[in-house]
Amino acid sequence: MPIMKKPYSRSFFFLNLVLVGAIVGSAIAYAGFLNPAWARAWLSTAVLRAESPANPPPADVKAAIAKAEAVQKAFDYVAETVQPSVVEINVAMTASDQTTPQEQSPRPFFFGSPDRGQNNQPPRQERGLGSGIIVRHDGKTVYVLTNDHVVGSATEIKVVLDDKREFKAKLVGKDDRKDLALVKFETDSKSIAVATLGDSSALKVGDWAIAIGNPFGFVSSVTTGTVSALGRSGDPSGNISDFIQTDASINGGNSGGPLVDIRGEVVGINTWIASPSGGSIGLGFAIPINNAKGAIDEFIAKGKLSYGWLGVSLASMDEASAAELGVDPLKGALVSEVFKGSPAGKGGFFPGDVVLIANGAEVAGVDQLVRIVGDLPAGKKAGFTVFRDGKSLKLSVDIEARPDNLDKIDSALFPGVDVVSLQDRDIDASKLPKGLRGVFVADVIPKSPAAAMGLAAGDIVTAVNDEGLATIRDFYRLINDPAVKKIAFALNRDGQAVATPAYIKETE
Repeated sequence: MPIMKKPYSRSFFFLNLVLVGAIVGSAIAYAGFLNPAWARAWLSTAVLRAESPANPPPADVKAAIAKAEAVQKAFDYVAETVQPSVVEINVAMTASDQTTPQEQSPRPFFFGSPDRGQNNQPPRQERGLGSGIIVRHDGKTVYVLTNDHVVGSATEIKVVLDDKREFKAKLVGKDDRKDLALVKFETDSKSIAVATLGDSSALKVGDWAIAIGNPFGFVSSVTTGTVSALGRSGDPSGNISDFIQTDASINGGNSGGPLVDIRGEVVGINTWIASPSGGSIGLGFAIPINNAKGAIDEFIAKGKLSYGWLGVSLASMDEASAAELGVDPLKGALVSEVFKGSPAGKGGFFPGDVVLIANGAEVAGVDQLVRIVGDLPAGKKAGFTVFRDGKSLKLSVDIEARPDNLDKIDSALFPGVDVVSLQDRDIDASKLPKGLRGVFVADVIPKSPAAAMGLAAGDIVTAVNDEGLATIRDFYRLINDPAVKKIAFALNRDGQAVATPAYIKETE
């Protein structure tokens, strides 16, 4: 190596560094010998400088952090308080090759996807996983609230507590319309955590929402979000609840677990998700806990839920049909058919009535009216305000218990046909004959009077008893005319004129 480069070599650099360090260290040691207090102060300052952040947060940031920590403590409290009352529910059911668990359950993500065998395969056991919430501890009996679709047609039910204790459980009762079920197990233990049930009617959009359950078997998982919306409908299985929508992550296995508010009170039962993949995309739905509180007592007392029955078939209104009826399409529910001999029939309801008020509550749509009537006790009177042929009428009805065989008595529905305005935007006007007037047949109830008369979906009713129709209001006015004892329709079917046989009206 050339001599002029030696001062810049790596060895020379490290040698100088060591010498400087030795000189500085000796100086500090000598100063400390002369003044020990000064040395301790210097070293203390050096340590603090080393441990302190280079840029300490300003006062407003410190205040924000303190507030965030306060919120964090609230979430900690919720998790610590609620988790012990959340359980894992394991079920087993017998499934033959012809009937897979997916066909039995309205939630295909709930069970696995077994391979299909041959048709002569013997019945097999399939297992499923869900969640539940302990809602009552009475003596030795512990009650767990969950979803109907979680227990399904289970032959075995096992409950696993948060502390891993396992118990064999029995079904107390279940209901598919509300998708609720109650199971119970027995224990001598006093250390059973019971959840506090809140008030779902007090929820507001934007409130904190915390979901707890066992998604895909990951027990005691906690996810957080907000209440995205209230009063939602649309559950693919037909659940009649007005759901709480949340963006707290809900996945397969969360079903039956609680949705909790920031105070640690249960405000909902997580039930379904809207997702193209089966995983959470921030569209989760929970049954409001107020819809379930009464069900707990009813399950324990009777093993099932009872519903009030009005005896009508309801339909949503498109804008054009609502305009022809003279009502707001966003208010009320259209009575498309009335069961003969039903409370509604006896109470003066007619097809075409638009229910505006039910038992003192304004009706915003079909789903709400179904819930209001379902919650009415049998044997009690209920008042309704309906809009009929341009006038408001008040009706009083003696509510009865909902029959179990409604799907088998369609023949009792009058008239048995759902009609809409020809101006409905879903109807292709270009395919209609020019100048044609009447109403469009959207659906015909099997075995009903309309079916017996030969009506079919897609027909256009142009006249009732030879009187031409201009609007849907004309249709209902003519079929409800008490002076008319028989009804015959004139139809346009695929451009051809068709006359139906007459139907003799039955009196109540």
